[in-house]
Amino acid sequence: MTNTLLINKDNKIKESYYKRVNFINIKDIDNQDTKIEKETYEQFLKLQKFLQEKDIIIGIDSAYRSEQRQLELYNEFIEKYGQEYADKIVAPVGTSEHHTGLAIDLALKSNNEYLDADMVHQEQEPIYQEIHKHLKDFGFILRYPEGKESITGYPYEPWHIRYVGEFVAKIIYENNYTLEEYLQDFSGVILVNKEKDMTSFDVVNEISHLFGIKRVGHTGTLDPLAEGVLLVAIGKATKIVELLTATYKEYIAEVKLGIKTDTLDITGKTIDTKDIPNLNNLEEVINSFKKTYLQEVPIYSAVKVNGKKLYEYARNNEKVELPKKIVTIKEIELLDKTKDTFKFKTLVSKGCYIRSLINDIGNELNTYATMTSLIRTKQGKVSIEETNALSDIKNNKFKLYKIDEVLELESINVSDELAQKIRTGQKINNEFNIQDKVIFKDKNNFILGIYESKNGFLTVWKNFV
Repeated sequence: MTNTLLINKDNKIKESYYKRVNFINIKDIDNQDTKIEKETYEQFLKLQKFLQEKDIIIGIDSAYRSEQRQLELYNEFIEKYGQEYADKIVAPVGTSEHHTGLAIDLALKSNNEYLDADMVHQEQEPIYQEIHKHLKDFGFILRYPEGKESITGYPYEPWHIRYVGEFVAKIIYENNYTLEEYLQDFSGVILVNKEKDMTSFDVVNEISHLFGIKRVGHTGTLDPLAEGVLLVAIGKATKIVELLTATYKEYIAEVKLGIKTDTLDITGKTIDTKDIPNLNNLEEVINSFKKTYLQEVPIYSAVKVNGKKLYEYARNNEKVELPKKIVTIKEIELLDKTKDTFKFKTLVSKGCYIRSLINDIGNELNTYATMTSLIRTKQGKVSIEETNALSDIKNNKFKLYKIDEVLELESINVSDELAQKIRTGQKINNEFNIQDKVIFKDKNNFILGIYESKNGFLTVWKNFV
């Protein structure tokens, strides 16, 4: 399970959280009753067993805390150490990670006695360092690392660990992130090889849950029947979705002749049949579609007419005039044929429906044509060989591509002076002779933004800082 719920001084826990969390009752090191989230505890026991084999004995000093207990703790610290120290160390009520049941304050056992979590001596630091190295393998992160106080709001606490799930824990560890940095800065594009019988939204949903990040979007819908290249943008990379969607896409499609379905593909209901003529001119007809033309949008699509999606009209048996869009078939090639089927490869512009293209080819052949399979083999500069199946991604076998790696735009590193202007979104002179758009990066290759040429100047199109 991935759980990246962010609770800090700026993000209070919501009451709705408790309706979905699965707490269990356990005993802490003092044999006192406490609670903890179930999976967090199961993973803690695995971590505990692993460390025991390294002669490191750990226990739970603190797990779940009620808001009442947090208030008592806060008041105890004020009485003992003063207001200033208490505000620095103890989270205000409602903002403690311990409210979630996902956080644990570890206690080390020494000389057959558990030490309180915050009684850390210099000689124990190497033990904590050894523990920290292995947290990710059990889904935990060090929540308040050294040197990150300005981000987390708390000083270094080597004993405070937080369960986020193995997948995210490894990313956070490898990038030296805090949870705040991960949720804010982790971004890029994942190249997915979508399987059949999944919607594009299904893929986005899986990625979002896997990474624990809400800002996720795809860059060109593939029907459940289709498979192949689907670019999924995460975090700040969602800002470039429209650029990725606008690129040319390459497909390999298979076609059944002589039948017509309501969806224009084999998954639909057959509504008519027709004789299949001699196919001697098939290649000639297919080649004739290498052009720009007005294509009718299929009724089973998400295009809206009068505020309602076309497939909603279809499902309600309502009549509607289907819109037409200008599309370009840049390349098209016949790959194979039989007496009632054929297979072709094509490179098309944004907005082109391969189902409609096939239907149009059938009309030219004086018969019906229905799509039976579709593979998107390329989108922009990304080919199917570079993609990963969802199963691979779940096993951390994927590459997160940076924005400039997937866009077919010039990328320029700029001086510190110009970088500052770009960070603040200022208009700049077009000294680079950019005709359309350009990616600007600083000296450290950090992407600052995308600018576009307008009226002799370069103006901000998307800012990434």
